[in-house]
Amino acid sequence: MTILDGNIVTVAMPAIQSDLGFSGPGLAWVVNAYLIPFGGLLLLVGRLGDLVGRKRMFTAGLAVFTAASVLCGLATSQGLLIAARAVQGVGGAMTSAVVLGMLVTLFPEPREQARAIAVFSAVGAAGGALGTFLGGALTQLLTWHWIFLINLPIGVVAWFAAVRVLAPESGAGLGRGADYPGAALVTSALMLTVYVIVGAGDRDAATTALLALLAAALFTGFVLRQARAARPLLRLRLFGSRLLSGANAVQVLMIATMFGFQFIGALYVQRVLGYSELATGTAFLPAPIAIGLLMLGLSARTMGRFGPYRVLLAGLVLITAGMALLSRAPADGSYAADFLPPMLLMSAGFAAAMPALTGLAMSGAREEDGGLASGLFNTTQVVGGSLGLAVLSTLAASQTDELLGEGSQLLPATAQGYQLAFRVASVIAATALVLAAAVLRTRRPQQDGG
Repeated sequence: MTILDGNIVTVAMPAIQSDLGFSGPGLAWVVNAYLIPFGGLLLLVGRLGDLVGRKRMFTAGLAVFTAASVLCGLATSQGLLIAARAVQGVGGAMTSAVVLGMLVTLFPEPREQARAIAVFSAVGAAGGALGTFLGGALTQLLTWHWIFLINLPIGVVAWFAAVRVLAPESGAGLGRGADYPGAALVTSALMLTVYVIVGAGDRDAATTALLALLAAALFTGFVLRQARAARPLLRLRLFGSRLLSGANAVQVLMIATMFGFQFIGALYVQRVLGYSELATGTAFLPAPIAIGLLMLGLSARTMGRFGPYRVLLAGLVLITAGMALLSRAPADGSYAADFLPPMLLMSAGFAAAMPALTGLAMSGAREEDGGLASGLFNTTQVVGGSLGLAVLSTLAASQTDELLGEGSQLLPATAQGYQLAFRVASVIAATALVLAAAVLRTRRPQQDGG
């Protein structure tokens, strides 16, 4: 539900703009208002989950997210929708930041943990991929308001299930690690970083560079604070784990590729192939189906047999190959020949890579740092997705504008803009493959066995 809401609005954007009167730049804040608090708060609430109890943080986040979803669905003005989306981002951060920490505690045995992470990854991937379908279907068949109101029954059921099923956790206590100055520094730094990334296309280069320098200064201040604080929010030794640091770096690149595919791919299907909102959503349905089946049916077993390192590399090879094929999609292309095969290839690659990467990242953290490691892993997901969206959409738009200025027709120019974005995405995926091969190799048999 929380991942789905990061991109369910993509297909519904024209309807929201028409109904509430958003300008072009203003419309982007329907997405940005969610991503900025979501990405900025993950690290903080992950640590707070370790201190106050992960179940308590998880259920509180579900309540906040569900209530904010209702406000989004009932919004009749731009300001109310953007404000409610920001609160949604807060609730999404509260739930997402602690869930991996809960998983590794609930399933300490390696084989069961691999299976649990595969299920978790399948649900998350399905949420991301289904966002495009549900956004199109609900907008066309009902109204855009229902892309948010659908969260009400899901959130209520999830809350009652969490309260009843999850064992209570007391946590370490706020007095044992609540570094509030450090929290203020890192939350400000992360929010500003996401803001710089998602709004890069709407600002001049000098302003973007200045904001990036400010974000870097805040991060530097946070690191200095953590090195000296008696009870640091983030123990810097966490980054001494090669697996945790390497997996997060690889994830930024991999998620940038996949998030860019979802956004640019939806635009290609709509603007080049000429599909409606509902048809676009339906065109993406094979992706979550393939991801879910492969993750649930094969991921745990393949990681048990070959180890997460080899499974991750194989998945990244498939993602790179699929994106390279998609970069050839022409203006007169067809869905069956030019879009579906690369999409299925990338779906298979993501189904293999994501659980393996998650397992490698969480295996590099101690149990007492589970919530913090979970928050960090989810933070790099948001940063990667925001980076992919900003870079690839800007490249596509710039290439199209340049070709139109040279006298090219709209359809070929649009298609070539998307082709450039897909080529760059394939390079990003290849970089993730090289990085993973270099830093994530596991040497001990028991680790490699998943």
